[in-house]
Amino acid sequence: MYTAGHGANDPENINLVNSMRQLSRYIPHAIVVLFAAWCLISLRGDVAQMTFEPLIRSWGLVVLALLLSLLNYLLRIIRWRSYLAKLGAPLGFRFAALSYCAGFAYTVSPGKVGEMVRARYYLPLGVPLPAVTAAFLSERILDLLSVTALAALVFATSARYEVAFVAALILIVVALGAIALLPWAALSAWLKSAVAIPGAIRTLLAGVASALASTRTLLRPRVLATGFAIGLLAWGLEGAGLGLLSTMFSVPQLSLPHAIGIYGIAMLLGGLSLLPGGLGGTEAVMTALLVASGFPVSQALLLTLTCRLVTLWFAVCLGWIAVFLLRQRAAPVVLPWP
Repeated sequence: MYTAGHGANDPENINLVNSMRQLSRYIPHAIVVLFAAWCLISLRGDVAQMTFEPLIRSWGLVVLALLLSLLNYLLRIIRWRSYLAKLGAPLGFRFAALSYCAGFAYTVSPGKVGEMVRARYYLPLGVPLPAVTAAFLSERILDLLSVTALAALVFATSARYEVAFVAALILIVVALGAIALLPWAALSAWLKSAVAIPGAIRTLLAGVASALASTRTLLRPRVLATGFAIGLLAWGLEGAGLGLLSTMFSVPQLSLPHAIGIYGIAMLLGGLSLLPGGLGGTEAVMTALLVASGFPVSQALLLTLTCRLVTLWFAVCLGWIAVFLLRQRAAPVVLPWP
């Protein structure tokens, strides 16, 4: 017999569900804090030996690394603006730059999906959400492939791993070709009716194919190749920043390809962790790779923290500045392209 007050619509149950949802939002952040605490406890001896004197003495290198990060953002802004223009939403450069940077305020989110907040600035202009989603998805795909290619540079620094480096490049070229040439709409329709494939997998694959079909305009070979080249250059600049920062120590010497490769691997594995902004995972991988390259743990920690400061946290700060500036201005005007 049904008892009043114990149903799904009971206020107490609703409040409990809402409370659980609120708490679930903080779970990724709690994981990051616990991981950081564990690292500090495990490495407390090395942390105690860490000194900021090399950083203070080499402040000019930090400024140069910040400039390289700015160039990274500039290149990605240019690509983002061109994507929106191809989707029928040409915007003035200043507004496009501010709205793009505003997404950085929410970059510390799993898979950087928080950057989709940019849509709020475009919807009042009549730019449909699917167009913003298509640009965002294309950007994420190309960034993933670009960072993977940069990560492969670690193999390029040793003749022993030359085959692995060539194999990685071939896989990336094949992936780009498949993305550009496969009939994603037809593939999505086929997957939805492919009963031989388990339901959950079929739904996932059909969703991916459908999403790629919606971005077809941005996945044409020429557009795809240009976007990939911009991604390589943009993320390579931040990797070069790590190499530049490493010169604050006289030894060991970290070559530019190796530094970019370390940065690429750390970004790739940190992003795959799905933790907010890759926090914890990126730092752990970068520190471990720097130690494997000959840096003492204390120096590797300092390099990692400085690199993340001039890349991730610098972007977050710029993002909140952009959010504030956008709140202070009137509605933007759509301008002719370019």
